Order: sequence, then structure tokens, then C-alpha cells
Amino acid sequence: MNLKRIITMFFVFTLSVTHAQQIATSASISFFEPSPTYHKTRFWTVTGIGTLAYTGFSIGFYNAWYGQYPQSSFHLFNDVSEWRGIDKAGHIYGGYLQSLLCYKGARWTGLSENKAILTGALCGTLFQATIEVFDGFSTKWGFSLADIAANSVGVASFVAQQKLWHEQRITIKESVWPVSYNNDPILSTDGGSTTNLKIRTDDLYGKSWGEKALKDYNVQTYWASFNVHSFLPDGNKWPQWLNVALGYGAGGMYGGFENKWEEGGQTFDANQQFKRYSQFYIGLDYNLTKIKTSSPFIKSALSVLDIVKWPAPALEINTKGEVIFHLVFF
Repeated sequence: MNLKRIITMFFVFTLSVTHAQQIATSASISFFEPSPTYHKTRFWTVTGIGTLAYTGFSIGFYNAWYGQYPQSSFHLFNDVSEWRGIDKAGHIYGGYLQSLLCYKGARWTGLSENKAILTGALCGTLFQATIEVFDGFSTKWGFSLADIAANSVGVASFVAQQKLWHEQRITIKESVWPVSYNNDPILSTDGGSTTNLKIRTDDLYGKSWGEKALKDYNVQTYWASFNVHSFLPDGNKWPQWLNVALGYGAGGMYGGFENKWEEGGQTFDANQQFKRYSQFYIGLDYNLTKIKTSSPFIKSALSVLDIVKWPAPALEINTKGEVIFHLVFF
């Protein structure tokens, strides 16, 4: 459900804050600077537009996405082992990022630190839980307690750091680089039909670059990016903008639980042909929020750009027994 999470996150937050910045007026501060005190116009603008955007989008998205599939009574779905945990890593990222963005939006309106943290946590939880409830009424999916747990881990990681350090020393990020799949033949179990990975992945993940970036779990890597400078004693020489990141990804996945599927009335079992595997990474990363600038606009832009992991050197160790050095890992 990675596509739905990301669309909801960026639609609601970006629309709310962008319009609020256009409407709010203040002679003493830039639109791109947080208000030092409670700013009534900013607060109610963000609240109003955010509520309308969230409500409208939730209704529209439900009809557009879930309307394509049969509905049922509310039910649970155990997907703990699905997609080798990449889906759960994505939920952690979603809960963390939604909380962080909403916190920043709340601080922009002038809310106090504690109220902004609470706002971020509540919004992050609400946005994620809404999608889970939708899942619970869909026969194709179901309400996942594992997803709720992962969402909570993401929200809690934001709250804990903000309360303990008053900053995010360990940021959760995502990197994505879609790939093309080959058309080597895959035989059906009865040997009477063939398909290929391109057909299968187009059906699973979509055909366009954008769809694959959002839906293909084989090309998503999630990172915990540590700002080393902030953990060292004052006066240390480690560059403030240079992080060390630990990442997790997976590959060889052409189904949620196994590489076996139905297509055109035929069964295809590619579990032996394509092995599923996990990838573990350690690499460098950039903390763009630590780049010094006097421009509120540039500072805001860097903050937005910092929500993803940009290309950098990384060492990969995977469960295929390989150790690979990537000079530039995308």
C-alpha cells in the first residue's frame, strides 16, 4: 500500500502548507519562516485547508482505488511476512515522515514545541490509520495489525527524538531507482503456457516509471540515517552535513509471499527460477538541513529535499552471499 501512503502524505501536507503560506501575511517574518508566536491566521488556514483536503481526498481516493475491488465486512489480514518486510519498512517511513511534516507545519503556525509534537503524532497516526481502515473493508486486503505496529514505530521514533534531543538525529529515509525487467520465458506449471517478468511486473507494479517507483518493492530501500556530528562531543570535526546510514532492501519478489501467481487461467511457479533475497547496506548520506544558509526559502527547500536519501557510496551485503560495493548507490 506504499502508493496510497505517499500520495496521502504529500497531497494533504503540501496543499495545506502551500496555500497557508500564500494566504498568511506578516510584516516581520518570511512566509518560509516559522512564526515565533501563535499566528491565528496561519493556524486556522492550515487547519481549515488541511481538514478539507484530507476529507475530500479520502473520499475521492476511496472511490477511485477501493471501488475497483469487491468490499466485505471488516476483517483482519496477517501480512507480517509479506514482501520480506519492505512493506513494513515503508509504513515506518510513512508514519515517521507524516509526523515530521505535520510537526513542521504546526511549528510554522507558531504552536509551542510540545503542541507541535502532539500535532505531528496525531496527524501521522490518523493519516496512516485511515488507509488501514479502508484496507479492512476490502476483500483484496484487510486490516493489518502489523501495519499499525509499523506505523506506530515510525511515529514514536519521531516523537522520542524530538522530546529527547529537540531535533531528529536519526532520520528515516527512502531511496528508489526503478529497473526494467526482462522477457525471458516462464513456463506454467503444466508446461502449456508461458509468460515473463515484464508481463508480471507490469501487472503488479504498473508500466510507467512513476508507478514502478511507488509500487515496486524490489527497488525501494529504507534507511536510518545517523547524523554522526550530533552524537560526538562539542567541537568535533565531523562535518555536520555528512551522515552514516544503515539501509534495508529486498529483491527477486514477484508476489507478496512467494513467486507464484495465476495468469490467464494458468498457474506460474517461479520460486525456483527467481530466488527472493534481502539486502543490508551501510553507506554515506547527506543531512541537507545542516547546510548553512541565511535564506529561509533555501532552508525550507533543503528541508523538503532531505526527506529522501540521495545517491552516495554504500556497501551491500545480501542473503545471496554477495558483498557488493556501490560507488554511487541510487
